[in-house]
Amino acid sequence: MKNYKSILLSVSILLFSTITNSQTIHTPASSDHKIVIQLNTADTLAWNATMGNIKNLQKIWPENLYVEVVVHGLALDLLVASKTPMAKDITELAKTGVNFMACENSMRKHHIAKADLVLEAFTVPSGVAEVVIKQEAGWSYLKAGVN
Repeated sequence: MKNYKSILLSVSILLFSTITNSQTIHTPASSDHKIVIQLNTADTLAWNATMGNIKNLQKIWPENLYVEVVVHGLALDLLVASKTPMAKDITELAKTGVNFMACENSMRKHHIAKADLVLEAFTVPSGVAEVVIKQEAGWSYLKAGVN
């Protein structure tokens, strides 16, 4: 049992050391801008505003900008090929590296198959979990919507 505790302590110290060193390497001076946008509304005005926000960010940061739009809930129709009014915008933005992620939980709930999505869409097991994962990895968070 004592040997197990010393191994656990050694592993903990090693992990802490690795985390500390990696935090030192990734300083705020980095020019990468990583943004995750959560979209879960059926409001097409919000969809349009989200596309506009991304384009505006690309004007400010034409390089080193990483954007992921996580689509779940009632927003899923944005990525359904037969329903989206924004297919051209999605294609345009995807060509610039913007990733559109569809929530598989929402897809099951709304009976949407992967084949129903626009070609540019990727899927994630859980939209809300994807947002949390990105935030934990240091991505900036934007909640899409119009008020």
